[in-house]
This record gives sequence, structure tokens and C-alpha cells, in this order.
Amino acid sequence: MEQKDCPFCEIAAGRIGASIICSDAHVIAFADHRPIRPGHVQIIPRVHYPLFDDVPADLAARIVLLGQRIAKAQKRLYCVERVGFVFTGNDVAHCHAHLIPLHEATDVTSARYADGGVQPIDRAQMDQTARRIGRALGGPGAETEG
Repeated sequence: MEQKDCPFCEIAAGRIGASIICSDAHVIAFADHRPIRPGHVQIIPRVHYPLFDDVPADLAARIVLLGQRIAKAQKRLYCVERVGFVFTGNDVAHCHAHLIPLHEATDVTSARYADGGVQPIDRAQMDQTARRIGRALGGPGAETEG
């Protein structure tokens, strides 16, 4: 399904040009037009899903597998040991994955953007976060679907 005024739906439909790396019936990978680092790539599903947790598991897996293939090429081409992979949908409300060759440790972390860096929290705060999210998943130690 297409969403009106969504630039990624427009790319998927071929109405807006993109520097496409590869595509199939389900996903498109293309060069980011505002790269964090050279080699920054985005992968989008052809179907409009506003949030990454809306994406069906098989399609999310397809995006991750393509991301792994692209990351191997990025490592060779950009002489990096790591590639960051992040699902987002903030600037464009169409789920997309960013693959960024990591030249610096802060290339895809909040420390890159926060004034004065991100302050660490203590173990009690981390434990509280873990308990809250664990309960939301069905209890402490909740099994993941798989």
C-alpha cells in the first residue's frame, strides 16, 4: 500500500529518482542523499509501514539479510571494521534501515548529537528499565519469538 506524500513510496513507485544499489519485489537499497559518512545506504520496504515494529517479520528479516550483504561490501570499499545498522522512520514516516560505515565510535550513537555527551546511568536505573520492558513483554526473562 502506498502512502500519499511519502517520498519513499514515491521512490518505490519510480516517481522519484534514487541512486539504487539493488532492489527486488520487496525492498530497495539506495545511497543516502544526506550521508552521515561516505557509503551511507538506506534500505526501504516497497510497501509503506510507518514504524519498524509494523513490518512483518519475514520482510524485516529480508531487510536485515540484505543489510548484512551490503555491510560486507561497505567494509571492503570503505576500509572499516564495522557498519552500523539502524531501523528508523523519524524524518520520513516510512520504516527504513540505515547502513553507515563506522569511521568513529560516535557515528551512530546519541553521544554524537547530545551536548556534552550522554551521561551514564547507574545499575539501579538500568535494572528498572529492564524490569519495565521485561514486564511489558510478558514478565522477567520473557522469551523472544522466534
